[in-house]
Amino acid sequence: MRVTGINADRRWSESMPAAYEQYLVPVVFRPFAEDLTARAAALRPRRILELAAGTGVLTADLLAAAPSAEVTATDLNEAMVAFGSTRAPGAVWRQADAQQLPFPDGGFDLVVCQFGVMFFPDRIEAFTEIHRVLAPGGRFLFNTWGPLGTHAFEVALQAGLERAFPVDPPRFFQTVPHGYANPAVVAADLAAAGFAVEDEQELTLQGRAASTADLATGYLTGTPVRAAVEERGDGPAVRATVIEEMTARLGPGPVTAPITAYVFRAAARTQDAPAQRQS
Repeated sequence: MRVTGINADRRWSESMPAAYEQYLVPVVFRPFAEDLTARAAALRPRRILELAAGTGVLTADLLAAAPSAEVTATDLNEAMVAFGSTRAPGAVWRQADAQQLPFPDGGFDLVVCQFGVMFFPDRIEAFTEIHRVLAPGGRFLFNTWGPLGTHAFEVALQAGLERAFPVDPPRFFQTVPHGYANPAVVAADLAAAGFAVEDEQELTLQGRAASTADLATGYLTGTPVRAAVEERGDGPAVRATVIEEMTARLGPGPVTAPITAYVFRAAARTQDAPAQRQS
């Protein structure tokens, strides 16, 4: 899976983490981080590994909810690691690729990942690595977005992008964040990597934004769609069009809208090694 139309080296560069943290984390990510934290704390973990930690919204909550646990937070992008380490300094922060984790076998009893698995190019390979670094019986707890149509903010955003770019609009949100929205496929990938799904839930929470303009700013400057817009030209005009379309659909703000995700808890099987991939 490749993020087409986006310069990979610039996905999370420059000021993107700050914009992501300011405009999107409180609205889109914090509600689900609070849910995932409660689920993690109930497992009473001692050694937690977080993948795709981003700017550290879940990391900070984990540190507060499980103060006796050792938390290691990782992200593929160094800009996110640098930003997150200032936001949640109580964790050990490392740059890491989920498909090649720099940790020994069985080093953690819980691996958590908030809205990151969709970005793994080879999910079974990443899940197999997660299985490897978990102690026998350890848990893998994560969430993934539902279909694009269940995320009202991003439906409005995509409509704005399609209005701004009638030909070849950026489709990042459809193909990547919302591109792993079939729970049966997720469960099959987990099984192939040696996991048994213990729990899978559909969860709808409310996102609350101060203004539609703030939301548009966050998405256009704090996500990989920024590079796709820049490559197509005239950023200010695009921003104005996207804000106009989002406002027509959502109102100027404050705005509240439902957002749906799937939450999985899987256990590392102890009776056999991870299943072999079929070629």
